[in-house]
Amino acid sequence: MNRALPTIVLRALLFLILAAHGTPLRAAAAAPATTGSVRVGSFNIRYANDSDGPNAWRHRRAMVCGILGDGDFWGLQEVLPAQLEEIRAARPEFGMVARTREVDPSSGESCPILYRTDRWALDPVDHGTFWLSESPEVAGSKSWDASLPRIATFARFTAKDGGRGIYVFNTHLDHKGERSRVESARLLARRIAARRHPGDPVILLGDFNCGPASDALRALVGDGKAGFRDAWRETNPAAPEQPTFNGWADVCAGERIDFVLVAGPLETESASIDAAKRDGRWPSDHAFVRAEFVWKP
Repeated sequence: MNRALPTIVLRALLFLILAAHGTPLRAAAAAPATTGSVRVGSFNIRYANDSDGPNAWRHRRAMVCGILGDGDFWGLQEVLPAQLEEIRAARPEFGMVARTREVDPSSGESCPILYRTDRWALDPVDHGTFWLSESPEVAGSKSWDASLPRIATFARFTAKDGGRGIYVFNTHLDHKGERSRVESARLLARRIAARRHPGDPVILLGDFNCGPASDALRALVGDGKAGFRDAWRETNPAAPEQPTFNGWADVCAGERIDFVLVAGPLETESASIDAAKRDGRWPSDHAFVRAEFVWKP
């Protein structure tokens, strides 16, 4: 005798009853307990500089805002206050965490984090900005051989469909000071290790102004205390290095300096570098990097 038969019959009867009463048969599948994936991007959008001529921000604004339409989180770099407000108006589905790097918070570049408010809730306490210096809480501070004040913006978010927490850090390291880049990476590693919820995964986005073999990246990626993984390299293990800076030239050249790094219980599903022009124009003088992650069981 097949003992499974009564269960099969009961399931069939339940199916018919639900269908007869107009109950959506896929309702259970439409309400997952946790967020299925996390899509992120890092994008240096180039500050608004009229001397860029045909590549000035006013010619690229709509293109950049269009690119930002997809994803859960974006880490942007070189964003001036007016640019941030224009992005906010064009993409109202995103909340933003931002503070400029200068003493005066109404001027200078920021490294904002954009997040989808329909999917993620900002931790009301666990977010902010710190300076990449020997005085991280002092606005406008710089140390070592840095040419400019540099910052990291961070925030913890919880998924609205499951409550899982995740940290996003976004940064822009100095373009001249090699020691500054290394010390900044070490500071980032320490601050991330000291986060309030150490079991939550961390995504670190940014323009590092140095390549994957640099001391700064080695301070973050690998088997050390930081334990970050390079999402693009993880999913493209045999690919040749792909540069991410074009300097308004015809092609990107040099090293890959824009990164999406991940640590903790997230698996990398995919990662890509978009170095394509749109209608014959670069969206920025940097390519942007995107990645998609899924929660580990």
